[in-house]
Amino acid sequence: MNSFDDYFRAGKIASVVRDHAKTMDYTGKSLEQICNLLESEINSRGGKPAFPVNVSLNEIAAHYTAEPNDSTVVTNSDILKIDIGVHINGFIADTAVTVSYDPKHQLIISTAEIALQEAIRLAKPNAKASDIGRVIENTINRFGFRPIQNLSGHSLDQFTIHAGKSIPNIWTTGSFTLSLNQTYAIEPFVTTKDGQGIVYEGKTRNIFAIVSRKPTKDKDSNAFLQKLWNRFKTLPFAMRWILDEHNEAEARKFLQVLLDRKNVYSYPILVEGMGKMVTQAEHTIIPSENDTIIITK
Repeated sequence: MNSFDDYFRAGKIASVVRDHAKTMDYTGKSLEQICNLLESEINSRGGKPAFPVNVSLNEIAAHYTAEPNDSTVVTNSDILKIDIGVHINGFIADTAVTVSYDPKHQLIISTAEIALQEAIRLAKPNAKASDIGRVIENTINRFGFRPIQNLSGHSLDQFTIHAGKSIPNIWTTGSFTLSLNQTYAIEPFVTTKDGQGIVYEGKTRNIFAIVSRKPTKDKDSNAFLQKLWNRFKTLPFAMRWILDEHNEAEARKFLQVLLDRKNVYSYPILVEGMGKMVTQAEHTIIPSENDTIIITK
């Protein structure tokens, strides 16, 4: 089996789980219930989560996943962004959808989806990433909204979600061209016209990833680091995922040692600068000679 087979398998699983998530009514459900449900569905279909399911509410644009026993509940006036990653042998499909049960949010949700469609139409081999950003920005502006200018799509590689290339959501100077048979995620983020259009780091950090395997001076922390590496390699993980082998107090103690020694990085949540609502849509694509393949379609 080659990498393309793995990408396509991951994409198929991700698309089925995303489409299922889009049809569910999560009103009254906790964020922990939603994460556990979707991650279990990924596993049951033969994939593995490439990162903890992101369940970012309202002004939180990205990087929120449920804490253990997270009691935050979705209401019928919320905007919920569900970001799903699936990997097969480290080859990742990344996709996202925004859901809300309040009709007044439908236009800002559909704007992200339309901007994504327009971007994919342009995303062929040798297309400039800056031109894709221009299309996203113009589409969002046309509907009376504002793009989040400091969030972007990205190239993907084995066990690497952000593989060094960024596809902007606005027009930028300087750029790269999309390569044949390279994998990219395109993900417009949209906020209201009176939003700042910029996200800032929040205080919450509940997604983690190994960035160094340099041993610490504590053998128990080293053993903990090795367990994390065996399970996740460089892919992000959540506290919820490691409580099958450790109690929470012990896991947090070891994790803090690794954070302090910079073996592990913690991702901050990203919050819209004016506290305005944010929506997201995302697909993973592979530009080919004849067409652009949307592996998460």
